[in-house]
Amino acid sequence: MSGRLSPAAAQALVCETLARARTSPENAAHVAEALVGAELAGQAGHGLRRLPSYAAQAAVGKIDGFAVPAATATRPGALSVDAAHGFAYPAMALAVERLPEMARAQGIALAGIRRSHHAGVTGLVAERLAETGLVALVFVNSPPAMAAWGGRRAVFGTNPIAFAAPLAEAAPVVIDLSLSKVARGKVLAAQQAGEAIPEDWALDADGQPTADPAAALAGTMVPAGDAKGAALALMVELLAAGLTGAHFAAEASSFLDAAGPPPGTGQAILAIDPGALSADAIARFGVLAAMVEGDGDARLPGRRRHALRARLSEEGIPLDPALAKEIEAIGRSG
Repeated sequence: MSGRLSPAAAQALVCETLARARTSPENAAHVAEALVGAELAGQAGHGLRRLPSYAAQAAVGKIDGFAVPAATATRPGALSVDAAHGFAYPAMALAVERLPEMARAQGIALAGIRRSHHAGVTGLVAERLAETGLVALVFVNSPPAMAAWGGRRAVFGTNPIAFAAPLAEAAPVVIDLSLSKVARGKVLAAQQAGEAIPEDWALDADGQPTADPAAALAGTMVPAGDAKGAALALMVELLAAGLTGAHFAAEASSFLDAAGPPPGTGQAILAIDPGALSADAIARFGVLAAMVEGDGDARLPGRRRHALRARLSEEGIPLDPALAKEIEAIGRSG
């Protein structure tokens, strides 16, 4: 099973594994799409490496693998989604399904998701909405990983944000970033691979820089842009948790293990019809995109991801032997 897997084989692997860990076929399919999408985007920390912890949490009920998300329109342009302590991906898929019609009718629409879980590569959600012709903003909170600027106690998650805008004759512009200096998934990937991390990524429990990924996971992540990143992380907590009724980071259990209650984190997804304010908005997006791409070696955010997706789709997704062995053992007695 190790080596390289086609995207279809990788999705089948996720579905088969989660079937052994108390997860419905429908939910497993959503998870498989998200994890393989992360691998194809070059974000392995949000890809197949998450499968063992997901399965462990589903097996004990920290994630309800049979949860069915429910959506209620609380206003003409507002959608409240209860992920029911299941995986985040079915709830986000429900929001992405419902938002386009609402946004086109109202000009703008918002979905707030509560009682949720790890949201993976946030840019994939924004990109899906942009592919329907909408501008999208996605805000996601996560368990405690960053301190407020000047503090030492983790009160914010790494809290990724994403933005996507459609272009008339090209793939969307996609901006996807964690508000920590690097995504915590990269630290997790380093720990699983037995590798050190750069000392400017994270602080240990004593607030000191560390190259040890285990110490980093027990400490706090360094915010991107220092005080600015910490301020933006606060903004995301207010939008993704305060606004939606989800747990704040400091109230949430870990995404990484099966201990404790469900994390109950949240996501806020904003969809905007670009034609609501300007009939030529998408054409104007294209003008700016051309300015960026026409300037030396500059490239639009998201373009590297598209190239990598094409290459990995052809060459296959790498799966290291240790992870393959761990996945193979999930849910099997003896």
